[in-house]
Amino acid sequence: MAETEQQGRKAIFRVPLISLLAVVFLAVCMIPAAFADVPGLWLMYVVPIGLFVFVVRTRTVASARGLDVRTVFGHREMPWSSLKGLAINDKAKVRAVLTDGSEVPLPSVRTRHLPVISLVSEGRMKDPSGLTDDLDETTDEASD
Repeated sequence: MAETEQQGRKAIFRVPLISLLAVVFLAVCMIPAAFADVPGLWLMYVVPIGLFVFVVRTRTVASARGLDVRTVFGHREMPWSSLKGLAINDKAKVRAVLTDGSEVPLPSVRTRHLPVISLVSEGRMKDPSGLTDDLDETTDEASD
């Protein structure tokens, strides 16, 4: 019999799917140029197809087990135990710092998402903004 795993909270960070509307608009606007009398211009449709794949595929999923990073060409699962912390660059993008010192970019994750990651990680990643401190105290009092 298969064991059931407790999922807990889960947060998905991705490019909003409404941006697919812009990709479709781009593809429609390319119709006159792509099907003109010049042979091979239909290859311009590689750009909207690539953008479509990027929007649909790229995401970061934070769960009780760890971070799951999916890019256009790859996929990586990182349990919370393999993470040393999170690094923030000057453009408010977040990177996961592994215990070996390497950094993995987290697509679609920004500094405003750090409280959510702190809640999903169940305290394994501390919230630098302090927004979840009162929630941690409330859960500690409830468990006593």
